[in-house]
Amino acid sequence: MQHISSRQALDEATNRLLTQAATLDDTGLGAFGDDLLAVGGLLQREPALRRTLSEATTGADTRAGIMSRILQGKVGQPALALVDFAIRLHWANGRDLKEGVERLGRTAVFLRAERNGDLDDVEDQLFRFGRIADANPGLSVLLDDPTTPGDARAELVRRVIGGRVLPLTEQLLLGLAQDPGGRSFSFGVRELVDQAAARRDRVVAVVTSAVELTTEESNRLVAGLGKVYGRPVVVHSEVDASLGGGVRVRVGDEVIDGSISGRLAELRRRLAR
Repeated sequence: MQHISSRQALDEATNRLLTQAATLDDTGLGAFGDDLLAVGGLLQREPALRRTLSEATTGADTRAGIMSRILQGKVGQPALALVDFAIRLHWANGRDLKEGVERLGRTAVFLRAERNGDLDDVEDQLFRFGRIADANPGLSVLLDDPTTPGDARAELVRRVIGGRVLPLTEQLLLGLAQDPGGRSFSFGVRELVDQAAARRDRVVAVVTSAVELTTEESNRLVAGLGKVYGRPVVVHSEVDASLGGGVRVRVGDEVIDGSISGRLAELRRRLAR
């Protein structure tokens, strides 16, 4: 979401969601998240509707009235109230509105995991599934193929996870498989991992090393990255012997390559100039 107005709208809507969620029990919070994700799915399927709802020349009351008539009796009151609030905000375009509502739904899911003490496990399971997809090109091709029906992608994900993850993790992965939002499935998984970490104001670092890091080495890395980024850092580690030695760290789009293979590649680039 690149537009400042949409990011501001999402921040306001998220704050309202947190206020509403504080009054809901576990069952209510689960229904809240499900309803918001369903509204996001509706906006994905109906491009004309999301354009109308994000059109600045259409009054806020009119936009809210349209959505209220569509959703009345189909979602619970908490979701209806939050959508009414969100629709009245300024979104740069219909795509941002759709992504914003989906993100609100996922925030509700992460809140539920946080309440249950499962947030760390959900985050780690999402990351591990992303690694499985990246390591299996055939799986990635099927999940990224826009011609593959959403139900077929979801069934493929269901077979891969085989009931070995928490229900909330499965819900998020199946939802992403149904609608990757026009981007790669792997990108969507990384977004989910980042959003889970953001619930605790943490930065996600993917650390690849030639051999498994010791606990002491991992702790030093976490401390050092925390100083660099000024926030707590959660590290997801993976081993790749082809690095030869050292580590490669990715935080978002930033890569810090201290591996032997990375240094050799950089040397070759310099010599080729």
